[in-house]
Amino acid sequence: MDIADALSELADIRMPGEVSYWPLAPGWWILAALLLALAVYGVIRLRKRLLLQKRLNAAISELSNARQLLSSAGEDDMANRLIFVNTVNAVLRRVALLHLEHNAVAGLSGHAWVSLIRQHDKAGLLSLELAQVLAQGRFARQCDVDADAVELMAREWIKNLYLAKLEATQKSDLNKNKKSAAADNHA
Repeated sequence: MDIADALSELADIRMPGEVSYWPLAPGWWILAALLLALAVYGVIRLRKRLLLQKRLNAAISELSNARQLLSSAGEDDMANRLIFVNTVNAVLRRVALLHLEHNAVAGLSGHAWVSLIRQHDKAGLLSLELAQVLAQGRFARQCDVDADAVELMAREWIKNLYLAKLEATQKSDLNKNKKSAAADNHA
């Protein structure tokens, strides 16, 4: 047999088919799962933050509405001032019930309530006069206090409480990450 005859009997060279993207390699599945988990975590954090922001805006809006009602009804009338102070006190109590331990807030009144407000007053805007007005609350016969000072103190107190809540969630997330990283290093 001759070489030319032998070569003619050989099959032609076949090129391999194109490399398929499917099925994915295990590394891509792991990466996809990590990205999905990260996206879910981000959405949960964003929802919590937006909910806190919505609650903060609602509380601040309630304070603004109370102030506008006082301005429209007349700030010189004692009954209107008492209504304003009681409205502010109610907003502060609802915010405290939402962010602080329920048992520590629910039964407080008078000077115990004011001491709780003072405990969380990072801005230091709770003067003795404001403390007295908030402690007496709805039982006072007259209220001779600066409405602007009451509103400013309440706004700052609420903002600081919400910011503390946001910082606490961020710190707890950081601590969880540090603990898991430490556990990974020890394993």
